[in-house]
Amino acid sequence: MDVTAAFDAVAGSYDQARRRLVPCFDDFYAAAVEVAAPPLRAALAAGRTPEVLDLGAGTGLLSLLLTAALPGVRVTLVDGAARMLAVAAEGLAARGVAHRTVLADLAGPLPPGRYDAVVSALAVHHLDDDGKRALYRRAADALRPGGVFVNAEQVAGPTPALDRRYDEVWLAQTAARGSDDAEIAAARERMRHDRPAAVADQCRWLADAGLVDVDCFYKAWRFAVFGGHRPVA
Repeated sequence: MDVTAAFDAVAGSYDQARRRLVPCFDDFYAAAVEVAAPPLRAALAAGRTPEVLDLGAGTGLLSLLLTAALPGVRVTLVDGAARMLAVAAEGLAARGVAHRTVLADLAGPLPPGRYDAVVSALAVHHLDDDGKRALYRRAADALRPGGVFVNAEQVAGPTPALDRRYDEVWLAQTAARGSDDAEIAAARERMRHDRPAAVADQCRWLADAGLVDVDCFYKAWRFAVFGGHRPVA
């Protein structure tokens, strides 16, 4: 089963397990929303509809949180899993959020347009390192001047020993939050498709793509929020 099929298979139940499998769920997603917010607030203040591109949007969880915090934002959601996108579209429509969905692989071209924010959550780690670098360049090119790229991501430890420690902590925290053996085994099966990279490497790739003020804004073991801005001039 490839990565798209693996996620389509759990589209209906995917969000129910998020708070168990992402132990830092609230802080993790809140940080991503806050990093993305400034250029969106600026667009709203200028009387313009902010445009957000959500890469690997899945069930639309990040877009839902972002548009709840900043009503009036329009989102374009890209994902290769049709069932996940259908769940996202249903949730956004129910909340009256202006949106469109694009069924596409993250390795391909991005939807045309200029975006105030390009965001992603728990998706880019499915690409290999060359794929990540190429996507970061495309994301930077898709931003308006002053726009922000935000990646809320599962990352690798900077050393093999730390990577093993990340996994030990994740396993203990998920079990403490109620994940049973079956749920953890299913997560492990999906994680076979993962190709995470260390935060420092990815921040360097963002800078190489032309972004500025690149930083890791939040990190809790294997979960990190990092990004940067397209220069204004």
